[in-house]
Amino acid sequence: MGGFFGVVSKQACVYDLFYGVDYHSHLGTRRAGMVTYHNGEFARSIHSIARGYFRNKFEPDLDKFVGNSGIGVISDTDSQPLLFNSHLGKFALVTVARINNLKELEKELIEKGIHFSELSSTQINQTELIALLIMQGKTIEEGIQNVYNHVEGSCSMLLLTENGIIAARDKYGRTPIVIGKRNNAFCAAFESCSYQNLGFETEYFLGPAEIVHITAEGFTQLKKPAEKLQICSFLWVYYGYPVTDYEGISVDQVRFRIGSQMGATEATEVDFVSPIPDSGIGMAMGYAESTHMPYRTGVVKYTPTWPRSFTPPNQEMRELVAKMKLIANKALLKGHSAIFCDDSIVRGTQLRDNVEILYNCGAKGIHVRISAPPLLFPCEFINFSASKSKMELIALRCIEELEGSPEKNLELYLDSSTPQYEKMVECIRKKVGVDSLKFSTMDNLVKAIGLPKERICTHCFDGSSCGGCKSIEN
Repeated sequence: MGGFFGVVSKQACVYDLFYGVDYHSHLGTRRAGMVTYHNGEFARSIHSIARGYFRNKFEPDLDKFVGNSGIGVISDTDSQPLLFNSHLGKFALVTVARINNLKELEKELIEKGIHFSELSSTQINQTELIALLIMQGKTIEEGIQNVYNHVEGSCSMLLLTENGIIAARDKYGRTPIVIGKRNNAFCAAFESCSYQNLGFETEYFLGPAEIVHITAEGFTQLKKPAEKLQICSFLWVYYGYPVTDYEGISVDQVRFRIGSQMGATEATEVDFVSPIPDSGIGMAMGYAESTHMPYRTGVVKYTPTWPRSFTPPNQEMRELVAKMKLIANKALLKGHSAIFCDDSIVRGTQLRDNVEILYNCGAKGIHVRISAPPLLFPCEFINFSASKSKMELIALRCIEELEGSPEKNLELYLDSSTPQYEKMVECIRKKVGVDSLKFSTMDNLVKAIGLPKERICTHCFDGSSCGGCKSIEN
């Protein structure tokens, strides 16, 4: 996916920008970039972070960045920020986007005589495409509305102009933008935790399709928010940093509530409850509290050299990272049974490998509890999964085994009260090799988040999506 950060200040902004972008490192693993503006000139650096950390890559560049305004990005897509000069003036652009109709839009623009200059492995840069759509407007606001009208998927963006920053949230608000305030400075960020240690306080959460202009004195609304909100529920389940708020709702508290809800109906007796770090920590704490079981660390995460395993581009690397980054607590596991709390099961390979390690350490019983419902549909809107085919999802493979087709009677597997759902979960349990397995229900997830169901995107769990969003084939 990715995350971005921008700041406009009455003083030099480079260190605010540097640390603000760095606090988004958990959202991407491929590329990163920063750009500042000063006296008519933009200073920019872009680096690959596939084999290194953001701070290590950009610290040597800091002296080149001057000015009081800047934007930066951590990305799992193409190189950015990109720089442009047009009838709209000079600007730099960063995006967090998934464009499902990229090829169609590319063809449409080329037929209009518009050319692309940024290519990566013969593929166009989607941030450049967004900029070209913006430049078709008579104003930047009109150009961003053109993006909303044409892009199928999602797109949130920050534009650094000669007069401040323009922030525009995705048409349906699938990804967030929040504004922070400090004396003589304002910032815009994906993660609210990114500016906390920089002295900013949360000022405002942008609504879906809302556009604002930000300066050091404040921000001005250029376009009012739309009514339809479909913020991704998986942000609270997995992606969000624990101390981040989306729509004013704490990630850590949502995970804790999910654990408490599931624990309230737990009948399995074990010696302790443990998280599978990091996103299982809040859930495990809630689980332990509601069941009155001890909270222990059955596995620990080795963080100095291993990135998050969900985002590496190939399956072999994902499985290797998943195996290497978690270290079992042998002294605690031997002869004991435990409930392990985790965020989701995608393919099942990571969990299966981790469970095998736990049993090899002498664990007597392994019971897994998942904070999300089973994943039955590939993400179409924010690229949370690197799956290229829906049949990589273990839940769909189990339905195919049970029904002969992953599509047959699918609606019965969406309902956690049906025998079909129980058979699917049992099939997954056998494949990952645990003693028992339970998923959170959709009702519990929605209740834990605290927004109405219709204002949350739950497409990956139940196939629902907002009106006007085109489905893609897999």
